[in-house]
Amino acid sequence: MKKGQLELFENKFDLKDGKLVVAHIIVAFLALLIGGIAGLLQTLVKSGTVKLPYGIGYYELLTAHGVLMAIVFTTYFIIGFLYSGISYTLGGKLLPIVHRMGWLGFAFMTVGTALGVAMVLTGKASVLYTFYAPMKASPYFYIGLALLVVGSWISGWGIFYQLKYWKKTHQGKISPLFAFMAVITFLMWQIATIGVAAEVLIQLIPWSFGWVETINVMLSRTLFWYFGHPLVYFWLMPAYMCWYVIIPKIIGGKIYSDALARLSFVLLLLFSIPVGFHHQLMEPGISSFWKYLQVVLTFMVVVPSLMTAFSLFATFELNGRAKGATGLFGWIKVMPWKDVRFFAPFLGMLIFIPAGAGGLINASNQMNAVVHNTLWVTGHFHLTVATSVALTFFGITYWLLPAVTGRVLTKRMNKLGIIQAIIWCAGMFFMSGAMHLVGLFGSPRRTAFTTYEGNADAAGWMPYYVFMAIGGTVLFIGVLLMVYNVFALLRAPKGVTEYPIGEAMEQAEATPAYLDRWSVWISLSVALILIAYTVPLMDMIMHPGVGSKGFVTW
Repeated sequence: MKKGQLELFENKFDLKDGKLVVAHIIVAFLALLIGGIAGLLQTLVKSGTVKLPYGIGYYELLTAHGVLMAIVFTTYFIIGFLYSGISYTLGGKLLPIVHRMGWLGFAFMTVGTALGVAMVLTGKASVLYTFYAPMKASPYFYIGLALLVVGSWISGWGIFYQLKYWKKTHQGKISPLFAFMAVITFLMWQIATIGVAAEVLIQLIPWSFGWVETINVMLSRTLFWYFGHPLVYFWLMPAYMCWYVIIPKIIGGKIYSDALARLSFVLLLLFSIPVGFHHQLMEPGISSFWKYLQVVLTFMVVVPSLMTAFSLFATFELNGRAKGATGLFGWIKVMPWKDVRFFAPFLGMLIFIPAGAGGLINASNQMNAVVHNTLWVTGHFHLTVATSVALTFFGITYWLLPAVTGRVLTKRMNKLGIIQAIIWCAGMFFMSGAMHLVGLFGSPRRTAFTTYEGNADAAGWMPYYVFMAIGGTVLFIGVLLMVYNVFALLRAPKGVTEYPIGEAMEQAEATPAYLDRWSVWISLSVALILIAYTVPLMDMIMHPGVGSKGFVTW
């Protein structure tokens, strides 16, 4: 690379910050690889195709798959992605203290991840990714989780500090859209993880060490789902960031409305946390009034989702018309379908339509009674996180790694990326489709292969388990190809890759200043949480029942 080109690149992205981003992305995809191996073995065992050797347990694999895929992969990727955007949009470089906070958070998370995964893989924590009490894991599994959460907090504080400094040096200016969304995402994460931190530190660790004999199961599950549902939006919001901010730039268009994008994220912050009871509709001990209230709040999340869909397709249509397309669907002809940076996230957008519809079913009291604890729920989970979010993250990777390392996406890598996205969708069609269908027939989730003593209903489920195994095998091929692509991107030819941040349309209305007033939205969020949770939590604490001793069922 010539000196002038190198200077141009260094003005675009700071290479020192790039190393922090790459470290997070590498750990994320290593977690995807190990979690993918566990997932493949799960589907093969579930179908009765193989028996696990060396005393490996099915629920050990199930726990490893959930923890590595749903928590480790997503958290590392999201932090790496958000730090890259914060560096680029808030001054072009992380502040020295923020850079140190990023590495400190990474260190805490990595130690916690290593400790937690070690406990799972050595058979001391087969409690699934929800780690429901009264199943009891090794206390070091819970300590690992605590370190992971603390590390993510430190990384989040770095993002907050960078924005605070930017606003101090840019008095009266609206924060960049990417930075605004990143801060909203981590605000939600910081508030939501208070629940799981309280569960782990106050309940699970003392109980698992034997310092207390019993645990309040209802309280522990409530604290988990106070965190567990916002976790879904912690996955989704970075995908939305890509759809809102990155995709318009990649297709050569403009963001439809900066203000609408910010308002949708504010609404996600307000309505993503006080809704955990819709995961506990079948739980006794919670008043139907509080369940009803949180279901109503759950359905409010549909509003920002529809706003997002409107904004995205408005962007596509206006971009298409600017390029000469006519008719309702004329924009389809001018989209860059051969560009994996667009193709993979767009597939994620499309699949989010049926995934979101399934979420409405899960959150509905009567319909939830039909599908609760069946493979339908697992199929829904794989459509939302493992397809819509994962495909978007994959699409981000193809420009993110070149942008932060001074390399370029080659035609060969682009083609491999498109093939990988198609393989992923094909595998998920078989696996998630079979899960949804057999779930409607009553097949339970969280269970290893069993014929239930030759029960006729269980025999009817077996063909669907085979389709799940076929889908799981195809998906594992997709995992291997994606991991190969990641390391190939790190060895790609050197060059300049633009960090694709979109700009709002010129004719769009100016963004109101009140959307940038953090105190207002934080206060409203806290108020909604207090309304939804104060009374039921106080009742659980003051009337805990007899409590439960720990069980090790593996």
